[in-house]
Amino acid sequence: MKALTWQGKRQVEYREVPDPRIEEPTDAIVRITSTAICGSDLHLYELLGPYMHQGDVLGHEAMGIVEEVGSEVTELSVGDRVVIPFNIACGDCWMCRRGLQSQCETTQVRKFDKGAALFGYSELYGQVAGGQAEYLRVPHAQYGAIKVGQELPDHRYLFLSDILPTAWQGVEYANVPDGGTLAVFGLGPVGQLAARIGAHLGHEVIAVDPVPERRAMASRHGIKTMDFSKHTVGQLREMTGRGPDAVLDTVGMEAHGSPGASLLQSAVGLLPDPVAQKAMETMSVDRTVVLHSAISAVRRGGTISLSGVYSGAATPMPLLEMFDKQIQLRQGQCNVKNWTEQLLPFTEDSADPLGLDDLVTHQVSLEEGPKMYETFQKKEDQCIKVVMTP
Repeated sequence: MKALTWQGKRQVEYREVPDPRIEEPTDAIVRITSTAICGSDLHLYELLGPYMHQGDVLGHEAMGIVEEVGSEVTELSVGDRVVIPFNIACGDCWMCRRGLQSQCETTQVRKFDKGAALFGYSELYGQVAGGQAEYLRVPHAQYGAIKVGQELPDHRYLFLSDILPTAWQGVEYANVPDGGTLAVFGLGPVGQLAARIGAHLGHEVIAVDPVPERRAMASRHGIKTMDFSKHTVGQLREMTGRGPDAVLDTVGMEAHGSPGASLLQSAVGLLPDPVAQKAMETMSVDRTVVLHSAISAVRRGGTISLSGVYSGAATPMPLLEMFDKQIQLRQGQCNVKNWTEQLLPFTEDSADPLGLDDLVTHQVSLEEGPKMYETFQKKEDQCIKVVMTP
């Protein structure tokens, strides 16, 4: 089969790879009909190379048609249309039973002391082949695969794999009070959906992003927007009085505007993999300009919710300010299956209350994927969300 493979820093190639096969009785093989590039994939493209292996199949947002099932998969049949959550969870362990599927004790990657294995996301998270491919092996398919209807186009369901539940969890974790204000930093795909979810739930939402076309998309859905600059914190305080009740950071470790951290990240990436891994595990830092802005902007006693990925082992944090302001902090990988029941009706609602029909800016063939990685990373061609068809 053909797939998008990691070949080195900023090197994604469309190549022939072995077809997946049933390896465990709880596996299923899915023929992929749609797959997407996530903002988190760009961390593999740029920073997490020391944990990648040449030829790794990328991608953790995918859906398709069941082609084959293992002997213990009783909830799926050949021909079923399914969405595949990005985290691989068993559904039976202590964590899964408590709605913490991203911490599944069956698939935890203990070699690196990490949570549940993820599709297409480096040795750190299990080195499981991803869904930017013609076919995908789905471990624990009896629990993970989400059966969906046959009538609606793929994009209405595809986002259940990651960005829709990630946005929903981010807003839930923000704990916005009734009548309160939510500031969303970053208007990539997760930020776009989070802003719409916040507005749908009745919150006042202010979305912050430096890219004009991203602000324009949010504005189409009635979201107040502002450019990100050195005046952002002051402007948010002026608009809200005390500051937003909650701030959701959807940007993460590659935020623009942190030149020192950016230089260190680049330097670590030049080291041999074993040395680079050690450096990342002991001295790496994130680009924190957005995170620190969020901490400064939120009102005293407010909440910071992190959906953007951070990985710096030695990232400095303004703990005095956080303690003095009595800030609550919630974060973590999305527990996809925990939110499926709540979110599936949104995807099938003909009124499209979250604007799922207005998110995809580029729909291309899988073969065009390498170019789209570059376009998405550079924010060129008004690129916000890329969906690919094998």
